[in-house]
Amino acid sequence: MFEGFSPETVDFRWGIRMNNNRDWFLEHKKDYVSYLYEPMKALGKDLFQPFMDKPGNLLKVSRIYRDARMHHDIPYKESLWVCIRKDVEWWAEAPCLFFEICPEGVSYGLIWWKPKVSALEDFRRAIAAKPKEFLDLVKKTEKATGLPISAALYKRPKESPSADLAPYFAWKGNIACVAEEPVCDEMFGPDLGKRAGELIEKLIPLYEYLCQFGQ
Repeated sequence: MFEGFSPETVDFRWGIRMNNNRDWFLEHKKDYVSYLYEPMKALGKDLFQPFMDKPGNLLKVSRIYRDARMHHDIPYKESLWVCIRKDVEWWAEAPCLFFEICPEGVSYGLIWWKPKVSALEDFRRAIAAKPKEFLDLVKKTEKATGLPISAALYKRPKESPSADLAPYFAWKGNIACVAEEPVCDEMFGPDLGKRAGELIEKLIPLYEYLCQFGQ
């Protein structure tokens, strides 16, 4: 069970940012395990509870180690995250429910970062065929979460069959509904996990709808 992060968690994140090297990390590896990795694993297990009876979903906890082939001079990540997603080759092409912590604070919610062009084509066909179903889902999601659903947009939006659907035909990527919290007293303790869990549960209908196209 997630008991919360601590000021030491934040201290470690800032330490990595200021001292991103192997010697510093090895000196502070116990802090990483105790204050960051173990709490993050516990939070992931809590967030995954609603998906225990939903086959096909995976829980992933990120590693702090960067891919040396891509980031040879920056060995460690400044942020750590957990995500719930389908079993796909590249996570960014599928919708994800996530929680991330970085030196400045935390963010959590839903993101579909790099959808394939073919996935967005299928998405546009689906919402054009059943616009009310999709528009009602957007309205209910934004009302339940109190957060907007945002996205990066095409400079030249695709032609839409109606004005109501036009904003969604312009979606290009980085489709998201995310809550952000800066470092503050409310970030420490188990209530953070409860807030994240409540938001993620409210986002499940939208996540499952988008997963039709992101596999």
